[in-house]
Amino acid sequence: MRLSWSPRIQIVRTSRRYSDPIRSRRHLRSHIVSERSLHSHVVLVAGGTGVLGSLIAEELDRRGARLVIGGRNPDRLNSVTAKLSDAVSCHLDFLDVASVERAIALTIERFGRLDGLVNAAGVVAFGPLEELNGETLRDLLAVDLVGPLDLIRAALPHLDEGFVVNLPGVVAEQPVGNMAGYSAAKAGLSAASVALNRELRRRRITILDARPPHTETGLAGRAISGTAPSFPEGLPPARVAHRIVEGIVAGERQLPAEAFQS
Repeated sequence: MRLSWSPRIQIVRTSRRYSDPIRSRRHLRSHIVSERSLHSHVVLVAGGTGVLGSLIAEELDRRGARLVIGGRNPDRLNSVTAKLSDAVSCHLDFLDVASVERAIALTIERFGRLDGLVNAAGVVAFGPLEELNGETLRDLLAVDLVGPLDLIRAALPHLDEGFVVNLPGVVAEQPVGNMAGYSAAKAGLSAASVALNRELRRRRITILDARPPHTETGLAGRAISGTAPSFPEGLPPARVAHRIVEGIVAGERQLPAEAFQS
């Protein structure tokens, strides 16, 4: 039997009072948050070789999770997994649809279960839409939108009572000029998170939609097209990773930009 939830509960107090005892009990139940224990849970981290993905993996590792690190660079895969207590690596490239299916199959073969996904892979492109060639636009949408959804789709038969983390970032809330393709992909992923939470509620699968502000991961310097504008200093990625894993444990479904500011 899968035990995905610890017996601890946190009651969030509220100042609202109801004279009707039935309504009051319903209100209380709606504010009870079950905490998730990550000990021995199996989590696949797509983009686990990137700055933010690897830090999330380290946070999960500290909480006792068993990890599958997905990425494209063999040297980085070896480097990241060597730092973790119980982890394997796999080739995972959202431009290679077959690798998505293989990553899920490897996870089940190695650990016999799958409890969570983290979609931390991503690319970015800058410049006016009319200057973005069609192949680059399709790659952008494949990695930032279609790939994460494809991974979720492939994982769902194994994911009851589990979780998914999507990382649309602040651009899903505040689309940016000269980043139309990237903004569209991230807004689409955020919308999918909301829809999937409704779709999968009965199966107790939590989709965490994390929208941190600009974070110092170096992604802007690795754009697949165009040149990044000058950004103000972003958040430390370790802080963002820690907040995301706190959100997983707490069973949160939304982490808007302001959730990362405190």
